[in-house]
Amino acid sequence: MKKLLLLCLAVSLLLLMVGLAVAADSSTVNGIVSDSQCGAKGASASHAACMNKCLAKGAKAVIVTDSDQKVLTVDNPDVLKGHESHHVAVTGKVTGDSIHVDSVKML
Repeated sequence: MKKLLLLCLAVSLLLLMVGLAVAADSSTVNGIVSDSQCGAKGASASHAACMNKCLAKGAKAVIVTDSDQKVLTVDNPDVLKGHESHHVAVTGKVTGDSIHVDSVKML
């Protein structure tokens, strides 16, 4: 019984360490959802109609950060459907000038 308990404890610790490693790669960014054609100029609530036209023409979804107006290209833009020109907090992995979004929360 003690061996089983120790084995369960060891597996739990291993899973905890893996979870912490995954969480360390994620970061939360606050910003406005815009498109790659307008970028930071389109970071406003009144830009939704223009953004939809630009996306239809082939532009990519981006996040314009609140802190420094940096434009981050979104690797998986489908997760932002319905959030055009919204102020959001996105959690995901930032790599250079792009982000892979894991979750979106409206602010």
